[in-house]
Amino acid sequence: MFILSGKVVTIQICHWLEKLTKAENAFQIKALSIWYCLCLATVLYWSSLNDFDELVVSNNDVVLKNIAEDLRNRLPIEAMFNSEHQAVQKIHQHPLPMIHVDAFLYDDDFVDSLCEEGKMSRSYCTECGSYKTASLEFISHSFSLMELKFLYQHVLPDLTGKVVVDVGSRLGAVLFAGYLYSSAAQLCGVEMNADFCQLQETMITKYQFIDRIKVVHADICTQASLLQKADVVVMNNVFEYFLDRQEQARAWEFIACNVRKRGSLLVTVPSLKESLSKLQVNIQLSQWVEEMQLNYDVYMEKDVDREALEQIHLYKIL
Repeated sequence: MFILSGKVVTIQICHWLEKLTKAENAFQIKALSIWYCLCLATVLYWSSLNDFDELVVSNNDVVLKNIAEDLRNRLPIEAMFNSEHQAVQKIHQHPLPMIHVDAFLYDDDFVDSLCEEGKMSRSYCTECGSYKTASLEFISHSFSLMELKFLYQHVLPDLTGKVVVDVGSRLGAVLFAGYLYSSAAQLCGVEMNADFCQLQETMITKYQFIDRIKVVHADICTQASLLQKADVVVMNNVFEYFLDRQEQARAWEFIACNVRKRGSLLVTVPSLKESLSKLQVNIQLSQWVEEMQLNYDVYMEKDVDREALEQIHLYKIL
């Protein structure tokens, strides 16, 4: 009880003082004093441990971790389906060796354990048979638990009554976190891969999220009305690895044409400027959006990946 909250500790101390004032002899006073000292020592011991924050992890964190475990058990280690032909091909064609590691499924500690088991590697040999190695580049199309909590607890405002649309919802991480960490009225994922849609539907049913989460199996370019009514649109590495450049340009122009609700919010990874820099598009960012400055220092939990958080960009629609 003493490690759960300061309120509980205060109640217990008051309880001890009450008993102490009612003690009838020196023996009772000594026994109560020993009991109090032991309890206080326990509190101080647990508070000194590096893992103390893990003891008070929220129930929502536990639910998300359970979902991640469920998904890991249903997917190959690279968390990609054979139906993702173009994405797999693009990763293989990358100038530097790259592997897909889904950040929602595998945090750094999990990756380390997989490396120790020989199931994954963080490096590759630059010259066959030599000791020269270089780091592999990791790519993820999902937010990590850390990024999801930062998104809903520090980036986005109160979402009561709002509609959130996740473009390319994939495993559903943004939807599930939105259900747990926000009061959004509706969380809608648009995913064009049928395998991932089925996986999301399975999790929605199992965890009883059906009242606020919906998944649409479609190309986002067929969902104009959904984008037009959205209060928040989330786009995480959504087009580059799944569409050729001409298709990417078409998709971005469709987004810019339909995400027009004044005051609504657009969350992207990476920035709009970076995403559009290699494409031939007629999108005037200064007339469409205003980038909102984020405070990356507000996220106080341990093992913060500042570089990952800085990839998250927030825009307000003008």
